[in-house]
Order: sequence, then C-alpha cells, then structure tokens
Amino acid sequence: MGVSLSKGGNVSLTKEAPGLKAIMVGLGWDAKTEGVSGEEFDLDAVLFMCGEDGKVTKDEDFVFYNNPKSVDGSVVHQGDNRTGEGEGDDEKVLINLADVPANITKLAVAVTIDKADERGQNFGQVSNAFMRVVNVDGDVELARFDLGEDFSTETAVIFGEIYRNGADWKFKAIGQGFPGGLSPLATAFGVDM
Repeated sequence: MGVSLSKGGNVSLTKEAPGLKAIMVGLGWDAKTEGVSGEEFDLDAVLFMCGEDGKVTKDEDFVFYNNPKSVDGSVVHQGDNRTGEGEGDDEKVLINLADVPANITKLAVAVTIDKADERGQNFGQVSNAFMRVVNVDGDVELARFDLGEDFSTETAVIFGEIYRNGADWKFKAIGQGFPGGLSPLATAFGVDM
C-alpha cells in the first residue's frame, strides 16, 4: 500500500521507488445516483502536459479519449470506460517518465463528467473517487488520494499533479473542483478549444 495523501499533500515518487521509470495513474469512482435524465454517468480521465507556466505547450499535450497518446509517446490513455462499473481503476493512463520531454514540468490529471449539464449530473453525485500512482515495475502502488470532498456543482475535478522537482518526480493531491466541464477546464490549461 502506497502513501495515502490528503488534499494539498505531496510525496516524492522517486524516493518511494528509486530508479522509477514508468507509472500508471489509475482513477476510480462510483455514481451515487443517476442523473436527472436517468442516464448513467460517463466520467473521463484527462491529462494536461504543462510547461513552466502551468499551461500546455501545444494542443496535442492534452491527452484524453479522443487524443489517447502524446506526440512523443510518453503518455498513453488506456481507453474510455463509459460506465465506471466494476472494482478498482475505472480509467488508466500510462506514463513513461524517462520519455516526458524536458520542457514538460507538470502532468495535471483531472476527471470530467461527459454531458453533465444536459444530464443534470455533477461530482456531488459521485462517491469513492480516487487517484493512485502505481510503479509499473512490480505493479506497486506508490501513492493514493481519496477525493472525499463533496463537489455539488462541479462537473470537473483536478485530482492531482505529477511534477518534476530537480531530478525527482513528485505527486501532489490537488482536489480542486472546476465548473463547466471539459471545455472550460481545457481552456484554463491553455488548450485551444
């Protein structure tokens, strides 16, 4: 079991796992209810590869179900789980840390609710949401952040950041709600929508 973080907490991934080369970011959740329309929730993991200014360096640095692989191949989204059914990780992103370009200083990981407004859905209707970071070598969980907060109006949440600190990689638990869903979130990270 990895280090369990509270909102704002961080951990050095490379100190937890010396020689760390690749990680899997797993995200999971359960829907408490169906939306107003009676439709199931479709939550989507997204990742922003950011430079020093906290923004993407190019639109292709936005990795999600419609752009599942970064141009350099260092970040690969493992597919869209449209229902969140089952135990464990609902969506996964593989990151080869050694291949992340030097100008990328932070990988921001968020989850959005697809068609949230039209379905009357928000993160207040989601429970057991978490983000975990796993060392691909040996499948060992290094860190975990259980969201735990009730985001009753937000339709997107920035779960955490994986960032460089000198030669080390660290994970910070963010837990920041964001209104408006995917488009405003992506725009805030500099993606031209």
